[in-house]
Amino acid sequence: MSDLKALTGRFITFEGGEGAGKTTQITLLAERLSARGLEVLVTREPGGTPGAEAIRSLILSGAVNAFGPLTETLLFFAARRDHIEKTIRPALDRGAVVLCDRFTDSTRAYQGALGAVDAATLDALETIVQTGLKPDATVLIDIPPDEGLRRAAVRRGAGSGLDRFEAESIAFHDRVRSAFLEIAAGEPSRVIVVAGALDAAALAHLIWSELGARFAVPAVADSTA
Repeated sequence: MSDLKALTGRFITFEGGEGAGKTTQITLLAERLSARGLEVLVTREPGGTPGAEAIRSLILSGAVNAFGPLTETLLFFAARRDHIEKTIRPALDRGAVVLCDRFTDSTRAYQGALGAVDAATLDALETIVQTGLKPDATVLIDIPPDEGLRRAAVRRGAGSGLDRFEAESIAFHDRVRSAFLEIAAGEPSRVIVVAGALDAAALAHLIWSELGARFAVPAVADSTA
């Protein structure tokens, strides 16, 4: 559809706390875009390349906790650099819509806004690693931490252990939520905040409409499909 050309080569990220439903919404959006003839790349952070996935496993295992928050942050950015160079930029260059589960906002919320790594360090790392790459739009799925963690537990299933971040306290997750909302308030032209309490279908339609409005694509904004 010619009306959807405004979405080609766009980098759209999804953010939110544990159990917010990012994976479900990315999948639904990818299906909608693909059905309308657009190439879509779905990826995640940390991850998206073999090297970055190895770093992901290391971080989520909690094995790097003993080295401190700065080392953890450096690992996130190392994974991000590989991800950008090998996956994200090539896809954007050929006109694909890239949908990414987490990006730098998560680093700022989890490692930065909680006071572990200062903003100047994060700014410098972002400049070096991303070389100007920023999301065209970010969907922040906002959900109370207790509900998100409950959902995460259901998704994880009985007998599975908590990952590095799920194991943190409710107070930690409350601070992360506040950090995400602060980022959104500071960049309203980029960040779209939606309520994670909506059922999956209603939330998917809201995201579809909001992105259509953000990119001035009537075929998206007016669609009920």
